[in-house]
Amino acid sequence: MSYDFDLFVIGAGSGGVRAARFAASFGAHVAVAESRYLGGTCVNVGCVPKKLMVYAAHFQDDFKLSRSFGWDVEAKGFDWATLIRNKNTEIERLNGIYEKLLINSGVNLLNGHAKLVDAHTVDVDGQQYTAEHILVAVGGWPQVPDIPGREHVTDSNQVFFLKEQPKRVLVIGGGYIAVEFASVFNGLGSETQLAYRGELFLRGFDQDVREHLHQELLKTDMTLRFNCDVKCIDKQEDGSLNVTFKDGQSTAVDCVFYATGRRPMLDNLGLENVNIKLNEQGFIAVDELYQTSESSILAIGDVTGRVQLTPVALAEGMAVARRLFRNEDYRPVDYDLIPTAVFSLPNIATVGLSEEQARADGFSVQVFKSSFRPMKLSLSDQQERIFMKLVVDQATDRVLGCHMVGPDAGELMQGIAVALKAGATKQIFDDTIGIHPTAAEEFVTMRTPSA
Repeated sequence: MSYDFDLFVIGAGSGGVRAARFAASFGAHVAVAESRYLGGTCVNVGCVPKKLMVYAAHFQDDFKLSRSFGWDVEAKGFDWATLIRNKNTEIERLNGIYEKLLINSGVNLLNGHAKLVDAHTVDVDGQQYTAEHILVAVGGWPQVPDIPGREHVTDSNQVFFLKEQPKRVLVIGGGYIAVEFASVFNGLGSETQLAYRGELFLRGFDQDVREHLHQELLKTDMTLRFNCDVKCIDKQEDGSLNVTFKDGQSTAVDCVFYATGRRPMLDNLGLENVNIKLNEQGFIAVDELYQTSESSILAIGDVTGRVQLTPVALAEGMAVARRLFRNEDYRPVDYDLIPTAVFSLPNIATVGLSEEQARADGFSVQVFKSSFRPMKLSLSDQQERIFMKLVVDQATDRVLGCHMVGPDAGELMQGIAVALKAGATKQIFDDTIGIHPTAAEEFVTMRTPSA
């Protein structure tokens, strides 16, 4: 059968763009449909603008610290509008780069909402196209619980476009986005509260990491509320928001920012027209080749709910392109030892198993920990402490997990992830000469296991 395209990609986010570009470079006739913004969540309302805002928030500490090194610096104030304007300019630049990448690769870029018609047909704003393979890469969307007053909240898309910096903000959630934006607002001078319904944020991370970040945030002006859930939100005559919690307490703020997870963006996708099954969590179910229950339709990235990280979506997009159009180069994505970072202030970075996961998996582990004040703070009265941890399998001496809380943790952890991927043992860490004086050298000088 003759089709209009070899591959039709729905969604021009990280994974979709990667699949489309490389499929086209392998000789396939490819189209991409996007109804919002090129680059998807990461570029527009995720990793990139978030990191820019984290940089902005850290300057307050840098200005204070510079005085202990002899600099006569006075921060006259912070202008939210300038940050948002400059951020928007950078995102627009990146949108243009993505457009050029697609067009220069020979991909047909269609601006419009795509909807599945059948197993080989897609409708884009009334125009139908056929394709041998269809790839769904539509990503996720913020999820806000159905509580009275939910119409007054700001979600993790809207937060990047607030016209004014809120003087008082309540962040709801306990994951990456919640702790990152609590740090951002706090660092930029907003009176910040973080509320989470559980006992401690960042569930799934190493317990020592979670507790260390908790202690570091207590050193700031941030208010932390645990075992705390919102009952309702009422808007006051002056525009402020009164938040009532289920335990009867209340607080008045100018912004309630919800960071309570993301759902797969399946709205008006036409799933009712095809045989695509969803898993128990509502994500598109795929096999190891990213095929859905409709064999001609594939799905990658956040919409599948596997590992919701941009580099994972990129790897999945590459894997799909190679398998479909250059099979001799196909390599499945390895989901083992995926490093990740949380850009809270201080940063968190981790790769491999937590101590709790390692023990649950049956390993007999040795744990090596270190906590110390960064050298950069030694001339000041700032009391932030770095935390580092290695989880080691006693039977093989292999390092199962590496964890850090501290400045530039993500930059440091990327190199260690390569070592763990290569199977590094604790002896290899011990035999490696450190770079002095750095925080990173502590990872190769920890000799005594923790009790």
